[in-house]
Amino acid sequence: MEILVSTQWLAQSLSDGNLVVLDASAHLPDAGRDPAAEFAASHIKGARFLNLPSLKDETSSVPAALPRADQFEARMRALGVRNTDRIVLYDDSKLRSSARAYFICRMFGLHQIAILDGGFAKWRAEGLPVESGAGQASLSDFTITDDDRSRVRTKAQILGNIDSCTEQLVDARDAERFCGTTADTVHNLDGGHIPGARNLHFPQLLNSDSTFKRGEDLRAAFEGSGIDLNKPVTGTCGSGMTASVLLFALELLGKRDIALYDGSWSEWGADPDTPKETGPVH
Repeated sequence: MEILVSTQWLAQSLSDGNLVVLDASAHLPDAGRDPAAEFAASHIKGARFLNLPSLKDETSSVPAALPRADQFEARMRALGVRNTDRIVLYDDSKLRSSARAYFICRMFGLHQIAILDGGFAKWRAEGLPVESGAGQASLSDFTITDDDRSRVRTKAQILGNIDSCTEQLVDARDAERFCGTTADTVHNLDGGHIPGARNLHFPQLLNSDSTFKRGEDLRAAFEGSGIDLNKPVTGTCGSGMTASVLLFALELLGKRDIALYDGSWSEWGADPDTPKETGPVH
């Protein structure tokens, strides 16, 4: 299974016994949307609700931190996911939140995992099977096989990287928040960015139908933002959500030396001692 699957492929595979479809929708607080209620109203036939917004480590000092292994294992068991299953993630979110779920799943050792290209909006537009209700699943014996944090960066590591420039930093937020011409109202912080970061607003990686760009179009988006695809890249954003879209796109290009600064601006911008820059990158 490829890491990005089409609506046609999924429609033809829905009846496969080892395929699990998970709704990974999440929204900004001011969107006024309830992903659980929307799932209950309509979702891909047979899908289960991941409840991604709750899948975070509340004991961490990092805002919206990646979940602990025990949290993830318990969630997969409750959803009836087995270690042998193939998983397709989708969302109905402007944030393309399924990419965050993908990063989490890969971190915990799942490799038969994919994102639905175009998400639920494309699925609905094509008149493919949907249903309503809470979704049904039997408890499974899913067991964590890995907890690989080698692709996760801490604030201390990002601070060290400012001097060493070992990894390029690319920020998925819009140019206004990145440059500091507007405040980051999502996290109640001033705008700005981590010194040395490049800016690539994540929607630039998508086509008009919300499918991912591919090949040279995708490569050009990164290179146009000043990223050298031959060197390691770390993604950042507001809270680690849309940076995951950048990382997934890099994986589509076959890039493996990628990482996520999970704290992102919600951690960096809130610390009065971290260095910050404003204005465009030249």
